[in-house]
Amino acid sequence: MPATSNDSFGPDRYGSDVLAGDWKARTRKAIPAVDAERDLVVELAESGFCGAIVGLEKGVVTLEDRFGAKRMFPLGHGFLVDGEAVQLVAPKPRATQGRLRTASGSFAVDRSPARVTLPSRIFVEGRHDAELVEKVWGADLRIEGVVVEYLQGVDVLGDVLAEFRPGPGRKAGVLVDHLVPGSKEQRIADAVARGPHRAHVLVVGHPFIDIWQSVKPARLGKSAWPVIPRGTEWKHGVCEAFGWPHAEQADIARAWQHILGQVRGYGDLEPALLGRVEELIDFVTTPAT
Repeated sequence: MPATSNDSFGPDRYGSDVLAGDWKARTRKAIPAVDAERDLVVELAESGFCGAIVGLEKGVVTLEDRFGAKRMFPLGHGFLVDGEAVQLVAPKPRATQGRLRTASGSFAVDRSPARVTLPSRIFVEGRHDAELVEKVWGADLRIEGVVVEYLQGVDVLGDVLAEFRPGPGRKAGVLVDHLVPGSKEQRIADAVARGPHRAHVLVVGHPFIDIWQSVKPARLGKSAWPVIPRGTEWKHGVCEAFGWPHAEQADIARAWQHILGQVRGYGDLEPALLGRVEELIDFVTTPAT
């Protein structure tokens, strides 16, 4: 029988050649592109390293695992999100809508130079307190010209105030840790309230044992801050309970930097701290009458 064209019999009822073209591509699953947004948890398909995105710079993403270890990887393929393969890509810049806000939630002031430093001051107990206040309220404080200093312990508050000499137009706002009834801190605050500088000093406090506790535990992937038994140094006890290194002071410093690094703005802090800091800023920036 002579060869004939399929066209002689109408449409080819057997279809086209299945091997024609890139037939393998038909079975490949498209790998979606996912923006490398901060706090997105991803896994390395090859090594199994799993962590949250904590940084992105020049095509390199930084992941931090639950133990605080950080590793850097180039963007692209080889990542898993919820067990599914993805391609990590740099997020596109987002157009800003409306006025920008600072980390404290205040409206940012465009191109406004910081004011000349006010005579008034805000005092906090320690370095960690000062670093947290700076991170969340720093932009506001620079605009207002307010300096934050730390005391290295509330026990020296009386001496610091005597040297500072508060007065009209020279106020002192003081933030105290663990300011609860019956505490040492409460007794010191009461003594200041009865002292010679009482008209120009405001002492407020939060109920937390340490400023660490003012960070919402969910930011650390925890449901709650641990209860540390009496006799155990609190920060060491926290690190031990969370499975973090705690043998040396450098370990405690690294733990704090990890905690501080999770704070993006006022929404990551407990209201019991937010209100007190705002109260102090209002106090020291209100002109004397």
